[in-house]
Parts: sequence; structure tokens; C-alpha cells
Amino acid sequence: MKIEIEKTKNGWQHYKITNDNGMRVSLLNFGGIITEILVPNRSGVFENVVLGYKNLPDYEQNPNYFGAITGRVAGRIQDASFTINDETYSLESNEGRHHLHGGPGGFNQIIWEAATFQTAHTVGVKLTHSSEDGDGGYPGNLNTTVIYTLTNHNELIIDYSATTDKTTALTITNHSYFNLSGNLADTVQNHIVTMNSDEFVELDMELIPTGKKIDVTDTPFDFRQGRKIADGIESTYEQNLVAKNGYDHYFIFNQTNDEQMIVREKTSGRMMTIKTNQPGVVMYTSTNLEEGFELAERNSEKYLGVCFETQAAPASLHHEGFPTVILKADETYEKQTVFTFKID
Repeated sequence: MKIEIEKTKNGWQHYKITNDNGMRVSLLNFGGIITEILVPNRSGVFENVVLGYKNLPDYEQNPNYFGAITGRVAGRIQDASFTINDETYSLESNEGRHHLHGGPGGFNQIIWEAATFQTAHTVGVKLTHSSEDGDGGYPGNLNTTVIYTLTNHNELIIDYSATTDKTTALTITNHSYFNLSGNLADTVQNHIVTMNSDEFVELDMELIPTGKKIDVTDTPFDFRQGRKIADGIESTYEQNLVAKNGYDHYFIFNQTNDEQMIVREKTSGRMMTIKTNQPGVVMYTSTNLEEGFELAERNSEKYLGVCFETQAAPASLHHEGFPTVILKADETYEKQTVFTFKID
């Protein structure tokens, strides 16, 4: 187990944590941003499997949310407002008239308090932040903790916890763009995703949930037996077209606390499993990723990464029957997502 801490030119802390197998996770205290994950391919060669900027100061803008903690509410909130207990809250708009990923001052834009820890079989970084009542328009003084733990089983465990003194809206996730080909050797179109989900949430042309859930059967959204991401990219199915020829949709898991997802990349032999107690996931195939961003290994392009944003559904703020994002004052928010890296 190894911990390295570097100070960036603009004063952030850059943490590099390495397990006994050589797997390394690098992250910033700014935005809790994961900048790099090094894991081996079938030949034992360690390569990066997430998108990240070549130059760390570029994360200050980060319009694509590479690797960032997103909140208070990850995803889009329609018309940048919601109502709790007959009181309406107006949020800051940052995507047209809508509110995305906690707004312009969201968790991705703050410097978190950080502390490292190490045991015989784990190493990690604990991040904490307190946001005031009314921050970004959200109610409640909120105390949030995010813990990144790397284990000798090549697991990256992300634990989220929070408490509030007033009922509020909260669902936090990590916005890493994965690419298991290694060092961005290829796009993610040939990644094979298996997902335990019978339903996904329909979106309108602004990527706002309509309030309708769609059965995945006989659609390119049926990942229950595994399918290539390219299936949705090449499809003329309306919901794939809404997402600009790909996916940017919330899938509802059939159950929690099991291994809900498996992602495979056959050329490298890498496999990633995802286990979470969150009720669903947004799978986003970087359809809005523009060309020209200078990444560590190459310049950006569409379909270069895929996000698996485990979370509840912001749609629950405007529609019945969706996994809720409401956190009450007497509750503790406790969520965990485990990314495990293996050879297929």
C-alpha cells in the first residue's frame, strides 16, 4: 500500500493511492475528481481506464465533469425547481432553463477537506464538505462525506454519507468516464455491458424525464444478456436518437446490493463489475463530448468514454413512482458503489 501527495500549481492536492497489486487511483481534493485509474490488461500491462485531462489545471472548468463528484443532485432537475412540503425551491440554472449536476457551484467545483488513511489491505482518501442552507438554492445545512477506498482485491469503493437539518433533495454520484481498452486505445463502442434492469426512464428532446418508464424488452436498452454499446449508437430507436445516437438514460435496477453490472472489453481482457445499493444508474456514452479537449493520452472525441452514474432519480421530484432523492432531517444518507477490476 502506498500514498503519494502532490501539490498542483494552482494549490490543489493530488493524491495517488496504490495497492499491493500495483493498481493505482489518482484523485484531487478539488471536486473529488478521479484523474486516473491504472489497472492491468490480460498481459499484465498497467494502463489508464478513465478519461482525464493532460494538464491538471484544465479541471477548473471541466464542462464534461470528468471524474467528478456531482451533487447535491446528480442529473437534470426540470425547470431548476422542485417542491417539498408545499414549499417551492428555485435552483441555479446551468443547462438552458434546467439545473444539471448541482448547478454552477456544485460538488464538482469545491475544494473538499481531505485526509488519507491506510490499513493492511486498504488505502484511501476521505473527503468532507459542509454546505449551507440555501447553497445553490437547496434547503438545509448539509454535511457530506465521500470516501474513496482502494483494496487489494482491485476494488475501488466509493462511500457517500450525508446529514441535513432540513428535508432536502440529494443524490450524489461520481462522473468518471470509463474506457477499458487502456490509455484510450479505442472508443467504447465495442464494450459489452450486462445490466440487471428491466426498465429505463423515457426522456424528451431536452433529456428531461417524461414521467414514463419503458420496458427494455425488444429495445436496444435490453442489456440483461449483455450487448455492445454500439447497438444503441447505430440504432434508429427514438430514445437512442434523443440521446444523440447513444445512451444518456436512467436504468432502474431489478434489485440492489447484488452485482448489477458487468462491463467487458475483449481486446484488453479487462472486466469491471459494479455493485451498489443505489436503485439505478445513468449510463452515458459521452455523446456530448466534443473534440479538442487535450486528454492524457489523446484528444477527446464522441464515444471515447462511458459513465455509470449510480444514483436515485431526479425525476422523482416531478413524477410519482421513481426512486426518490428526498433526504429527511432525521435520516442519514448512506450509499456505496464498488467498482471491481478483473481479467475476463
